[in-house]
Amino acid sequence: MSPSPSPLRLNDLTHPVVAALISVIVNYGGTFILVFQAAQVAGLSPALTASWVWSISIGVGVTGIILSWLAREPIITAWSTPAAAFLVTALAVTPYAEAVGAYLISAAAFVALGLSGYFEKIIRLIPQGVAAGLLAGILLQFGVKAFAGLSVDPLLAGLLIVAYVVLKRFTARYAVVGILVLGLGFLLLQARVDLSGLELRLAAPLLTVPAFSLNALLSVALPLFLITLTGQYMPGMLVLRNDGFRTSANPIVTITGLGSLLMAPFGSHAFNIAAITAAICTGREAHEDPAKRWLAGIAAGVFYILVGVFGLTLAAVFMAFPATFITTLAGLALLGTIGGSLTNALADAKTREAALITFVAAAANITLLGIGGAFWGLVIGLLAHAVLNGRLPRLSRRAPA
Repeated sequence: MSPSPSPLRLNDLTHPVVAALISVIVNYGGTFILVFQAAQVAGLSPALTASWVWSISIGVGVTGIILSWLAREPIITAWSTPAAAFLVTALAVTPYAEAVGAYLISAAAFVALGLSGYFEKIIRLIPQGVAAGLLAGILLQFGVKAFAGLSVDPLLAGLLIVAYVVLKRFTARYAVVGILVLGLGFLLLQARVDLSGLELRLAAPLLTVPAFSLNALLSVALPLFLITLTGQYMPGMLVLRNDGFRTSANPIVTITGLGSLLMAPFGSHAFNIAAITAAICTGREAHEDPAKRWLAGIAAGVFYILVGVFGLTLAAVFMAFPATFITTLAGLALLGTIGGSLTNALADAKTREAALITFVAAAANITLLGIGGAFWGLVIGLLAHAVLNGRLPRLSRRAPA
C-alpha cells in the first residue's frame, strides 16, 4: 500500500518542485535532441516538428498529473527515449503518415496490455534483489558521467561536485537545490547560456492523417512496442518498486497508452512511465516523507505542459545548457538512488550473487537485436537467479532389489 498522506505545508513543495524541475531539465537537455534528429531525418517541416514537441510534452504532462493525483505517488511519465533513437533510423525509410499509423497501433497494443492485467503479474515475478541490481546498473552510467565531466569542463563539474559534498555535510536536504541554483548562476555569470535570440511563441498542433501498411506494422509498430516495453515500462516500474511505491502497473500502462493513442495523429511517437528521470523524483532527495513525493509528479507534469504550450522555444532553452551541466546535475541527483539500490541489491546474502550479476550486466548496457541494456540486464539477472537460487529437480532413489 502507498504511504498514508499527511497534512501539506508550504515548505513541503520546495523539494518536490526542484526535483521535478531537474527531472524535466535532464529530459529535455539530455535526450530530446533525438526527437529533433528523427524529425530532420523524416524531412518534417518546422510546423510538424513543433506539433511533435507539443503533442509529446502535453501528453506526458497530462498523464503524469492524472496518474500522480490518482495514486498519490510520484508517477513520472516521459517520452520513450529508446524509441526516439530507433526512429532516427526508421523514419528515413518510412513515410511519415505510415509512421503515425504505426504509432497508433503500438499505443493500442499498450492499452490492451494494461487492460489485460498481465504486465503487473510479470513485474511481481521479478525478485527484489534482481530489481534493485538492475536499477543500480542502469543508473550507474549517470553517476559515472557526473565525474567524467571533470575531464571535459573541470571548473563547472568541479564546482558542482564540491558544492554537493559540502552541502551534504551541512544541509543534506538542500544539496540538490543548492547545486542547481549555484550551477545556473555560474553559467549566467560566464555567459554560457545564450537566450538572447529566444522569443516565446505558442505551439500549434498539426493533424497528420495516419496511413497503415504491413511494412510499417512490422518495421515500426512492433519494434516501437517492444523497445518501449522493455526499455521504459519495465525499468520504470522497478524504479517505483525500489522506492517503496506499490501502484499497479496496469492503470499506468493503460492511461499512458490511451494518451499516446490520442496524441499520435499530432506526432507523438510514444510516452510511458519514466525510468531514469523518475528516480530523481521518487527518492529521498524529492522529500524525506514518501507520502509527499507525489507532488513531484504533479510539478513535473505542469513543467511539461508549459514546455508543450510554448513548443520549441522552451525546449531550446533546456537544450542550451552545456552537456556537462546536464550530466553532472543528473548524476549527483541520482547518487542517493544508486546507493539505496545497491544496498537493497546486496542486503540478502542468498540472492546477492544474482543481484550483483544483474547490476554488472545492466551497467554494461548491452545492445543486441536492437534492444537496449535494461532488457538484457534483466534477462541475465533472472537467469542467474534461477540457476543460483532455483530448486533443482531431485533424483528419485529406488530401493535396492
